[in-house]
Amino acid sequence: MDKLYDQVQKYLNMDEEIPFKEFQQFYQDVISKLDREAESFEEDSIWKGLFVVESIMSNAENRAKTTKNASETKKYKKMAKRTKLYAQNFTKRLHQFGYTQEQIGEKFEQMLEEGTKEEVEE
Repeated sequence: MDKLYDQVQKYLNMDEEIPFKEFQQFYQDVISKLDREAESFEEDSIWKGLFVVESIMSNAENRAKTTKNASETKKYKKMAKRTKLYAQNFTKRLHQFGYTQEQIGEKFEQMLEEGTKEEVEE
């Protein structure tokens, strides 16, 4: 999950959007990994998985609203729907670890800030 987490951090700090094909490939890589391994994730991987799927989900939702290509709009909506299911699963698992919704939100903000710190350090 580390590699996918690092990649999404890079994407989030880019000045321009990645093309549809690259976005779709990243989404497929993430879903493939999650379908194989998500049930066995330990706490750290659950956090990173949540961050990755939330990032894809919000980006796909925004792209679905703004793209002019009807086929891509449909695909973005499907990506958002599928990643939302994983986000809900990971959030539920974090609640089982004892985290509140507020703590999850705070940790999420810290993870967003990590990406911007790494960008400044490079």
